[in-house]
Amino acid sequence: MISLNTLNRRRILKGMLGGSAVTIALPFLDCFLDVNGTALASGAQLPVCMGTWFWGLGLNPGRWEPPTAGKITGFGPELAGLEPYKDKVNVYSGTKVILDGRPMITHFTGDWAVLTGTTPREERVIIPSVDQLVADVIGTKTRFRSLEVTSTGNAVHSYSRRAGAAVNPAETSPVALYTRIFGPEFKDPNAADFKPDPQVMARQSVLSAVKDQRDDLAKTLGAADKARLDEYFSSLRQIEQQLDLELQKPAPLEACTTPAKADEMPPGTEIETVVGNHKLFANLLAHALACGQTRVINVTFNDATSSLRKAGSSMSHHVFTHEESIDPQLGYQPNVTSFIMNISQGLGTMIGALDSIKEGDGTLLDRMMLMASTDTGYAKVHSLDNMPLITAGRAGGRVKTGIHVVAKGDPSTRVGLTVQQAVGVPINSWGTDSMQTSKTFTEVLA
Repeated sequence: MISLNTLNRRRILKGMLGGSAVTIALPFLDCFLDVNGTALASGAQLPVCMGTWFWGLGLNPGRWEPPTAGKITGFGPELAGLEPYKDKVNVYSGTKVILDGRPMITHFTGDWAVLTGTTPREERVIIPSVDQLVADVIGTKTRFRSLEVTSTGNAVHSYSRRAGAAVNPAETSPVALYTRIFGPEFKDPNAADFKPDPQVMARQSVLSAVKDQRDDLAKTLGAADKARLDEYFSSLRQIEQQLDLELQKPAPLEACTTPAKADEMPPGTEIETVVGNHKLFANLLAHALACGQTRVINVTFNDATSSLRKAGSSMSHHVFTHEESIDPQLGYQPNVTSFIMNISQGLGTMIGALDSIKEGDGTLLDRMMLMASTDTGYAKVHSLDNMPLITAGRAGGRVKTGIHVVAKGDPSTRVGLTVQQAVGVPINSWGTDSMQTSKTFTEVLA
């Protein structure tokens, strides 16, 4: 029997599965929180978390911004995927990247200026991205300092960078991320002695390996915590079942014949694959945050020179932005906009995953600060004006949400500075040259 005196936030359930150790950390249950469900039982505040969510090729001006400044009553059609969360996000329009006379490096200058606070002089960044500045403050005591993923299948599609030229490579496989999170320790998945078998783990379920501990734990909990734990474990099992399907060999179809070999497409760039992998990543990262495995995440939905494709098409999202004509009746590029709608829905999926995990009287999203950014304002002309920027979550009550902030040509670094201060980074100014700012968006700070 587990004693209530030994039950605390740092407790994990351990077991063996397929000859390998597995661990499951516990989410925030009511028994860890104060009577209001808004802080730890000790009186300490719930730890704040931060993340970046990157997409490539911007949005179409006039089609994403909320209609008025102030309270968000709705979005432009290209942000329709955020409609269920309009009271939980902030939208920033009108910010820009200032070049200071330097040449613009297309699909590079914009994203790195937003994420590092400086306009690159060449295709090389030597200062850390905003997420790593945050990780230096809030990510030093967790199992993973930060977790990076990309839905494109290409590990170099990461926009998280330490000082120097070192990019934090992104995890490309939800199965591999699952194994890293629930394996016994953080290990290099490329190491020769990396033993956990994801197929065994997903098929048999890590939950089965800790069944006795789960049962003992349940005996010590009240009805509300039992229900919350069951909901949490059910969610995890659903992820495992999805991963198990991906690991299975498809059943043979007699009518299927092997066609002539075609040119191989880059892995993971068909929009259906990207959407599916992103959903799995979103749920896994939400679990990792909820269980204190990390406090900083970085998600790439699609790369800056977006390689997204529709099934059966050789035309990428990037190519469409340059070659597709604007429909004279619609007033926009139909194929480009189709990709944008998938991106918008993907951001909604990420926000929804964070909001689905209940913590006390709120959700994981309430102590989260997620910053979504891109590389350009209007991709057709590589504009660096009116850069779309979105934040989601209240950073533990430090941020007010449901607000459309209209900037008037201010540097986009104002958003990055606001995010850093909201999650507790002791910083008064951020950026270099004309991108330097000491002004936060005070209208969203509580």
